[in-house]
Amino acid sequence: MKKVGFFRSIQLKFIIIYILLLLIAIQVIGSYVARELESELLDNYKETINDRIDLLGYNLELTFDKDRSENKEEPTLQEEVQNIVNDVNLGGQSTLQVINNQGRILGTNDYNQDIVGKKITDEIIQKGIKLGTTVDSTYIKRKTGDRILVRVEPILDKEREIKGVIYLETSLESVYDQLSNINDIFFKGSTIALVVSILIGILVARAITKPIIEMRRQAQKMARGDFSQKVKVYGSDEISQLAVTFNHLNDRLKHSMATIEKERSKLSSVLANMSEGVIATDAEGQITLINEAAGKLLSKNPNYLINQNLLEHLELEGKVVGMTELQESGSIILDFSTEEVYLVRANFSKIFDDYDKVSGFITVLSDVTEEEKIERERREFVSNVSHELRTPLTTLRSYLEALTDGAWKDEEIAPHFLKVTQDETERMIRMVTSLLDLSRMDSKAETLQRRRANFTQFLHEIIDRFEMNVKDERIILNRDIPNEETYVWIDKDKMTQVLDNIISNAVKYSPDGGTINFKVEKHMRRIIVSIKDEGIGIAYDKLDKIFDRFYRADKSRTRDLGGTGLGLAITQEIIEAHYGKIWVDSKEGEGTTIYFSLPLMNEMRRRNR
Repeated sequence: MKKVGFFRSIQLKFIIIYILLLLIAIQVIGSYVARELESELLDNYKETINDRIDLLGYNLELTFDKDRSENKEEPTLQEEVQNIVNDVNLGGQSTLQVINNQGRILGTNDYNQDIVGKKITDEIIQKGIKLGTTVDSTYIKRKTGDRILVRVEPILDKEREIKGVIYLETSLESVYDQLSNINDIFFKGSTIALVVSILIGILVARAITKPIIEMRRQAQKMARGDFSQKVKVYGSDEISQLAVTFNHLNDRLKHSMATIEKERSKLSSVLANMSEGVIATDAEGQITLINEAAGKLLSKNPNYLINQNLLEHLELEGKVVGMTELQESGSIILDFSTEEVYLVRANFSKIFDDYDKVSGFITVLSDVTEEEKIERERREFVSNVSHELRTPLTTLRSYLEALTDGAWKDEEIAPHFLKVTQDETERMIRMVTSLLDLSRMDSKAETLQRRRANFTQFLHEIIDRFEMNVKDERIILNRDIPNEETYVWIDKDKMTQVLDNIISNAVKYSPDGGTINFKVEKHMRRIIVSIKDEGIGIAYDKLDKIFDRFYRADKSRTRDLGGTGLGLAITQEIIEAHYGKIWVDSKEGEGTTIYFSLPLMNEMRRRNR
C-alpha cells in the first residue's frame, strides 16, 4: 500500500482544523473587543469633553448673567469670556469658540484672535442658536483624513433663554491612535498565541494520529498475513478503546486464519490424495480449482486448466447447453478411448451462495475403465457359461428324447447314445468343477498345502505319466531338464493340475508325430519352466486372451476334444497363488510355448518371513 504523504495525512487535517478554529475564535474575539473598545474609548473621551464643557457652560452662564452697569471698571463680557476660554485646557487638537445669540464670536482658543467679534454663519452653529439644544456632528477632513467631533452647546440664562453657544471642534485621532495601539498589541499577542497553538496543535495531532498510524501499519501487516504484533494502547479514551478492539480483531483473525489454513491444508491434502478427480467451476463453467488426479484423468496439466472452460476439456462443448444441463443429468460416462478403452464417469453437483443462487459446480471424475471391463467380462462370463452349458444340455436332451422314443431298443444305436450322454455329462461335471475351483480361488477360500519339493524330480514324474498315455499318438516328449536338485515350496496337487492343463493342451494341439519340449532354467532365484508344442499356434493379437475364462484358440476343435476353456484360467490363478508368473509365446502355424516361473525355496522363505 502506498505511503500517505504529510500533506495528504489526517495529521495535517487535524492541524488545519485546529488553526482554523483558533483563527475564527481570534477573529470573533478581536472584532468584538475592537468594537467594544472603540465605543468605550469614544464614550470616555466624549464624557471628558462633556465634563469640561459643562464646567465651561456654567462659568459662561454666570458671566452672561453678571450686571456690569454699576461698575464700569470691570472687564467687558468679551474680555471675561476670553479669559474663561483661555483657562480651559481641552488638550490635543481642539478648537473652542464662545458665540453669542447674534452669532458673533466672543472668545476663542485659536491663535488667530482676529476672528473675535466676527459673525459666524455655519449651519450647525445657527441650528444650535435657533433650537437652544446640544448639537453633535462627526466628519472627516478631506485634506488630512482626520475624524473630527463637532459639538454646539447652548448657553442659557436663569429664565432659560438662549444667550449664546459653545462651539467645540476636536480631533478624534488620539482616540483612534490609542485604539490602533491596542489593536497592534492584540495582533501581536494573537500571533504569539497562534504560533504556540500551532505547535501545541501539531503535538495534539500527533498524539491523536499516532495510534491511528500504528493501527494502519498493523492492518497492512495483517493484510500480508502477519498477526504476530499488536497495537499499543496509550490510555482509555475512544481511540485507545479502538486500539483494544483492533487487537481483539487481530486475535480473532489470527485464530480464524489458522483455522482456515488448517482446513485448507486438510482440503489440499484430501484433494491431492484422492484417486477421484475433483474440479470446481464458476456458474459459467470456468475452472477455478482442480486436483492432480483430475489432471491425470484428463491427461492434461491441471495448472494450465485454471480459468479454462470445463465443457471444452470434457469434449462436451456443443453437445450440451451448459453446466446446468449436465447437473440435471447427475452423471455421464465420458469415452476417451483411442487405441485402448478409457472411460471416465463425471458426477455433477451445484454450489449455492448465501442467497440460494447457483454460484458454481463441483465435478467428480472417476476412472471406470476397470469397472466397465469387469462388468463386460462378467456379462461375457455369464454368456459363456450359459452357452457352454446349453450345448451339452441340448445334446443330452436330444439323445435322451431319442432313447425315450425307442432308440434304447436298438442294440447298435443305444450304446452310442448312452456313451455320448455320459461324455457330455462328464464334460459338464468337469466344467462345474473348474468353475467351483475358480470361485474358491477368487474368494481366497482355498488354502494351498505347500510342501518342500524337488521340482525337477516332480516334473520328471509328471512327464513319465504323460509318456505312457501318448505312445499311441506317436508324440515325442523331449526333456531339457538339468540334473540337479531344485527345491521349491509348492502344493503338489495344485501344481500337478497346472502341469496337466498345460501338457494336455500341448498334446491336444500337437499333430501326430509332433514333439513337445520341456525345459527348466534357473534365473535370479527363480526357476523358469517352458513347455513348447508344434501345434497350430495362436495369432499375436489373441495372445493376451488365452488366460481369459472360456477362451479357446480353436473353439470347434477344442470342443471336439472336450475342453472347457477354463484350464489356463485356473492355471494362472494357481501359479500366481505360488508367487509365480505365467506367460505365453506363440506364432501362428509354428506352435506355442507356455512359460511359468516359481521362486526357489530360499526366496519363498524370505517371502514367508
